[in-house]
Amino acid sequence: MKNTYPKHEKLKSKTTIDLLFSEGKSVSKYPLRLVYVPAVLENEERIKFGVSVSKKYFKKAVDRNYFKRVLRETYRLNKELLLENMVQPYAFMFFYQTKDKLTYSEINEKTIQLFQKFVEATKSESK
Repeated sequence: MKNTYPKHEKLKSKTTIDLLFSEGKSVSKYPLRLVYVPAVLENEERIKFGVSVSKKYFKKAVDRNYFKRVLRETYRLNKELLLENMVQPYAFMFFYQTKDKLTYSEINEKTIQLFQKFVEATKSESK
């Protein structure tokens, strides 16, 4: 599988984002949070993914953009954990929720743990 983050995987639909915040479920692994909702996607797409870093924690756009880039990169490298275990398409929103500036390797480790937690949560929901 190619480790890419193509344009068709980016979450841009306002209605899907609103659906995530109103009906989405979430899993957390400090300082990361993953909100997800089953989605109806076109063209046999399996995933829509967005990232967010709060202005509350990082006032400077430079810092927010850095952490958004790191979150997208950790998703790109670890998305096969999600895709291998998904039975239906999902829309995701990935949040960085602390003012602590973690290193890339710490964020990557937490991302893997968070994705594994999501897989366990969806397996228990489908039973």
